[in-house]
Amino acid sequence: MKAMRPVYLLLCWALAATVVQAAESDRATSLEQLLERVEQGMTRDRALYQQRINEFRSQVEAQEQLLNDAQARRTALEQESEVKEGEFRANEERITELEEKLNESLGELRELFGVVQQVAADTKAVLGASVTSSQYPGREDFLDALISKAGSNDRLPAISDLERLWFEEQREMVATGRTLTYSAEVVSRGGERTTADVVRVGAFNVVRADDGRYLTWEDETNRLVELVRQPAARYVDTAEGYVSAPTGERADFWLDPSRGALLSLLIRAPDLRERIDQGGVVGYIILALGVVALLLALERLVYLAVVSARVHRQMRQAEPDTGNPLGRVLAVYAKNRSEDNETLELKVGEAVLSETPRLTRFLPLLKIISVVAPLLGLLGTVTGMINTFQAMTLFGTGDPKLMAGGISQALVTTVLGLAVAIPAVLLHTLVNGRSRALSQVLERQAIGLIAEHSERDAATQTHHAPAA
Repeated sequence: MKAMRPVYLLLCWALAATVVQAAESDRATSLEQLLERVEQGMTRDRALYQQRINEFRSQVEAQEQLLNDAQARRTALEQESEVKEGEFRANEERITELEEKLNESLGELRELFGVVQQVAADTKAVLGASVTSSQYPGREDFLDALISKAGSNDRLPAISDLERLWFEEQREMVATGRTLTYSAEVVSRGGERTTADVVRVGAFNVVRADDGRYLTWEDETNRLVELVRQPAARYVDTAEGYVSAPTGERADFWLDPSRGALLSLLIRAPDLRERIDQGGVVGYIILALGVVALLLALERLVYLAVVSARVHRQMRQAEPDTGNPLGRVLAVYAKNRSEDNETLELKVGEAVLSETPRLTRFLPLLKIISVVAPLLGLLGTVTGMINTFQAMTLFGTGDPKLMAGGISQALVTTVLGLAVAIPAVLLHTLVNGRSRALSQVLERQAIGLIAEHSERDAATQTHHAPAA
């Protein structure tokens, strides 16, 4: 590019010199030349003006010709429009006559097609909500087309359409009494669509063939959807057993005759864990007390059972064993056998009383829990009712479910309190009875030892009296 720059400059200089030389050659050098050039310019202007006038005149003639053509075209179109309007009016009259003839020809068929349209609409509503649609898809499209035909005059229902309507109703009735296994598209709880084997029990319920989980039919999406929450285990277990049962063998199955209504109520009902959660903090405290009471009662029952076995074994032995309460009482008796009756009675009574706290240990605490548990339940109920009335103050009493749900949650603590208190009372009575039985055994043995010692002293005194 730098090498070509001098060439460009040289060309520009030559062009400028040529323009200057042409300007100098056109310059007039005298008045005659100037006059001559002026005349020449006027001549050119007149010629140019005449040329433009001629062109304008020719264009005016052409415009007039175009205007005439357009007017003629408009006249022709107006005439054609009048002809078309006449034909349109004649066609309308013809259509009206034909419609009247069609209505006269149809006669009672018009009422028949109205009944067909109504029956098809009712059948569509029934089949759309039926679980059998998962096995026989595409029925709603046919019913929509039949409803459209029965409600219009353009396309009337054919005999084949009426026969298929009867066939679909008949097939639905037959499917209601049959149990079949087939493949269908199932939407899992996570939203994934998979093809799985399902078992349809009539037109009531559908369960998966692999695990017996219940499915529901959604007519909005025309899909089998797995329930977000399955019913209780006893229902699912029987469904699984029904699916895995051999062909022709009887098996138990929980059937929902309402076609899903009862099943939806079952899955909405709270389970045991949810019921406990409704009790809140007070409910958990009551359950904690119940666990403590159960542990204490079990510890006492085991301890008293072991002690009872050792006491009964001691009763069959002559030598005292300090590993049981009766053995320790016998040891005190053996140690103080030489004392008088009054002193021995006090020593043995003290030994029996020292064994009693071991036998009645934790019994007061168990009794306190049996009394406190229902009181805590009442406390939870009162606080729950306060919250319910506060909600009623804020939202009004227009929604009975709001009040029923709050009252139900409030009464859960009462149920938990009673559920803990009743077993606690029974366990306290059972443990207290066993401890009393052991205490009575110790007292009876102690009284027997004192009586035996008194008889022995009386016999000794009688034996030594003549010798004196």
